[in-house]
Amino acid sequence: MEKLAPVHPDISLARTLDKRFYTEPQWQDAARERIFLPSWLLVGHASDLGPETNCRPVDLLPGCLDEPLLLTHDGKDIRCLSNVCTHRGNILVQAACQSPHIRCRYHGRVFGLDGEFRSMPEFQGVRDFPSVDDRLPALPLMRWGDLLFTTLGDYPADRYFAEMKARLSWLPMDEFRFRPDRSRDFLVKAHWALYCENYLEGFHIPFVHAGLNAVIDYGAYRTECFEWSNLQLGIAKEGEACFALPEGSPDAGKAVAAYYFFVFPNLMFNFYPWGLSLNIVEPTGLSETRVRFLTYVWKEERFDTGAGSGLDTVELEDEEVVEQVQRGIRSRLYRHGRFSVDREQGPHHFQRLVTRALG
Repeated sequence: MEKLAPVHPDISLARTLDKRFYTEPQWQDAARERIFLPSWLLVGHASDLGPETNCRPVDLLPGCLDEPLLLTHDGKDIRCLSNVCTHRGNILVQAACQSPHIRCRYHGRVFGLDGEFRSMPEFQGVRDFPSVDDRLPALPLMRWGDLLFTTLGDYPADRYFAEMKARLSWLPMDEFRFRPDRSRDFLVKAHWALYCENYLEGFHIPFVHAGLNAVIDYGAYRTECFEWSNLQLGIAKEGEACFALPEGSPDAGKAVAAYYFFVFPNLMFNFYPWGLSLNIVEPTGLSETRVRFLTYVWKEERFDTGAGSGLDTVELEDEEVVEQVQRGIRSRLYRHGRFSVDREQGPHHFQRLVTRALG
């Protein structure tokens, strides 16, 4: 497979990513294995486990990785384990339940809630058994408030989340409550990366989002890039909703309407004075994407105000333009574009991470 041309590190010289990445199936397969597989992804919520549920099956990144995992709680620790039996590959737990152990319904193999092999009927005479290969593989788990993240790779979580957690260390994440009733999924007929690139710049706000532009000071909009993430800082216009920042915050004195943190490759943390809208971009096909809008309310009385209001409208506006880009990028007459030095640092950073991951 021919390599993609790297994106120049100097944004003033760089050309946008080779259009083949968005249009040729082999790059979708490469992205699954080289971008999504080693990255940190949302796997669930700590509140999904408790006195009545200590085992919960999860499909990691459905439609893309489709990795069957299992969250368990032994009363002390939460673990993330493979949900595949180490005997013949059966799915172990098919629905959330309460159980003292994990038992395979196929041949009766038993594991502890920590994944350790416990017992197996009819295995007398099997030599070198049990071995470490008979326990359930355990994945690393990173918890932030109620949010649980895991990875199939070996990159430390701090490489992904450190800047965001440090910048917002004053936020009481334990007080954020997941609201399924205010959460929903959107299906977008476009490549997943086009959706991410649209999110990663405020350049289009005055042209696409009239409502958001009315409450955000576009002139003060700023992007900061880190190793695996970046921040778009939205400043409120006078009189609009903003955070009451503590003195220790690096943004103290600013009227911050929103912190838009993107964590590569597909996590969008939108912090507003009322809480968090976490958007997860899930590739389901070469030109199809599911975007999950998960809502976590911190201050109910401030919900749906300021930059964090009318999010469904903003989403539909984004969908329309991204779907048009999907159509346009397939044109035989389009090759590549250039970046705005002042307004497109986010997409430039993202595309460099993509080409780096793909080698």
